[in-house]
Amino acid sequence: MTRTWIGLGSNQGDRAGQIATALREVDALERSRVVRVSSLYETAPIGKTDQPFFLNAVAEVETDKDPRGLLRDLLAIEQRMGRSRGVRWGPRTIDLDILIFGDVAEVSDDLTIPHPRLAERAFVLVPLVEIAPDVLVPSEERTPAQLLETLSREAGDAVRAGDAPWPDRREATCRGRTT
Repeated sequence: MTRTWIGLGSNQGDRAGQIATALREVDALERSRVVRVSSLYETAPIGKTDQPFFLNAVAEVETDKDPRGLLRDLLAIEQRMGRSRGVRWGPRTIDLDILIFGDVAEVSDDLTIPHPRLAERAFVLVPLVEIAPDVLVPSEERTPAQLLETLSREAGDAVRAGDAPWPDRREATCRGRTT
């Protein structure tokens, strides 16, 4: 089984319910199981800012699937849950992203692992640090905790162990709300 980390986000409808449903769907996938899930974090949208705040989380999943097989399954879950891909960075019922897939580092037209903007996104790094602070991020050769420290330093914010939230004023304000 390969350990992988999946980012989850929702800013439409019952956001916490959407994430809970997606987690159940991921856990029900053949040859995969959810091992651990971070708290939920409410975050400001990036890119297209005239939309509701997101709830974000990260799940650790063990799977026997290859990265493309898992991606296909995640896209199918998004589609079943009503995800529309009309507007880049637009509102969404659910967003499921493969952040890290074992020690895979791959770039192709349809899939980039680790996630190409992982090191730039506090709304992903904060929950990832909560459940996997010391996992090595392939191609970065740093841990999520180290990436978050660098991101916070570049944004002018201090990162202190145990202090959640860690706001990234460039992209997202993470308010550690567990709902």
